[in-house]
Amino acid sequence: MKLRTVFLLLVLGVIAAFSALNWSAFITPTTLSLGLAEVQAPLGVIMLGVVGFLTAFFLVFVVYVQASALFDSRRHAQELQVNRELADKAEASRFTELRRFLEAELQKLAGRGTGSTVASNPAILARLDQLEEKLLTAVEQSGNSLAACIGELEDRLERKEEQLPSQGQKSAS
Repeated sequence: MKLRTVFLLLVLGVIAAFSALNWSAFITPTTLSLGLAEVQAPLGVIMLGVVGFLTAFFLVFVVYVQASALFDSRRHAQELQVNRELADKAEASRFTELRRFLEAELQKLAGRGTGSTVASNPAILARLDQLEEKLLTAVEQSGNSLAACIGELEDRLERKEEQLPSQGQKSAS
């Protein structure tokens, strides 16, 4: 139970115990003024009646509020379910539309690919021939320059070998 409910039940229990312990004072008639007239009635019983009436009134009010909240939550849940179904249908239609669009685009691409191959386009073939010739020329030039560099290094090594024995003879004598 919630703390409020326990507190309310505790207060009602204390009122009931107090009324039971002082019942003789509660039922003692007294003169009560109603503004225009005076009446002989037990004040304690009237006050207990008012407390009982207020308690019953608030219990009915709480039940009404709880029932309204329950009905509202059910109504909102139903509206939410309807909106969720609408969103799912809209999303499904978007996916279907996207699938159709992609299939159409893929068919267009497939149609382009079979109609214009590289072998059937003479401009592309001529350009590929030019690029191949340039590549062969560049490879040949690179090979020639590499051979020249290697030849130059060989010449340097041969000169160094010729100089080394003559230096070795000078230091020995």
